Amino acid sequence: MLKTDSIFHFASEFELESGGILPGFQLKYTTLGQLNKERSNVVWICHALTGSSDFTDWWKGFFTEGSPFDPREYFIICANTLGGCYGSTGPLSINPQTGNPFYHTFPEITNRDCVQGFDLLRQHLGISKVHTLLGGSLGGQQVLEWAIQQPQVFDRIIPIATNAFHSPWGIAFNEAQRMAIAADATWKENDVRAGIEGMKAARAMGMISFRTYDTFLQTQSEKTSDKTDDYRAASYQRYQGQKLANRFNAFTYWILTKAMDSQHVGRGRTSPEAALKKIKANTLVIGIDSDLLFPICEQEYLAQYIDGAKLDVLSSLHGHDGFLIEFDQFKNSVRKFLKSELKKEKLV
Repeated sequence: MLKTDSIFHFASEFELESGGILPGFQLKYTTLGQLNKERSNVVWICHALTGSSDFTDWWKGFFTEGSPFDPREYFIICANTLGGCYGSTGPLSINPQTGNPFYHTFPEITNRDCVQGFDLLRQHLGISKVHTLLGGSLGGQQVLEWAIQQPQVFDRIIPIATNAFHSPWGIAFNEAQRMAIAADATWKENDVRAGIEGMKAARAMGMISFRTYDTFLQTQSEKTSDKTDDYRAASYQRYQGQKLANRFNAFTYWILTKAMDSQHVGRGRTSPEAALKKIKANTLVIGIDSDLLFPICEQEYLAQYIDGAKLDVLSSLHGHDGFLIEFDQFKNSVRKFLKSELKKEKLV
């Protein structure tokens, strides 16, 4: 399959929801497959918190030959979100006004800002219609916001393990993680490694919300009762912190957890319910039965207020991370949804 990485440059000032301004920006995006003549086979992905544009890396089990979105049939695209650290403009990017990296001066961004950036890329690529827009967690929040802002663009959306407005529970988890970063003595420095030890602790906190009691019980239990220190669960948490530190930075972690907290489709609109009613796309909402961070009640809410939406609940030991792991269930859910949509089209 034809896979490409490209950069979209936006040279004008970009006004942010907070009132701040970026003096232009860039988005790195990855595509797989080819546009058909009708330009009707676009599948757009919004990635999760620490994801990149390369969905073949972190969602490799889903976009393969024979999958619901077979790259032989679809043109699949994903852009690294604004504020990211995988080629898009973020805190480590050079501020053209100063010639130095933004670091702590990078402005606050919201999911609405991220979505507007994606939409400028869409327009640049000459894509007027998107067959399916999908994403999980932070990406799912962006799916909802984009479908509200541009209801005429999307034929189908699949928001996964996500919500219409971020809960006090979710915000508390994110704030605890940012507190860990801020407690790192290096955090105030203007340096690429600033706050990195704090981010390791933050990621360890995050893993507790991404997984479940049963996940740790099954995967991190001791083989013997003799230990009094150096437990597998403790080693696993340190490993996860280091693993993220090897590929990410504390500035982006801070910025994107704030963007997640900003999620509220009702802000500046009549209500979140009224905002969800603006969505015209055929919608499949997917939840994970063991998700502690985005519990099923949040997906039930989405399905209730998005007209005609279907809800499918996946069963998983892995909690919130189940949408990145339960490929067979996920494929079956999407395949059934697409088949039902095809039947509708034939009846029409």
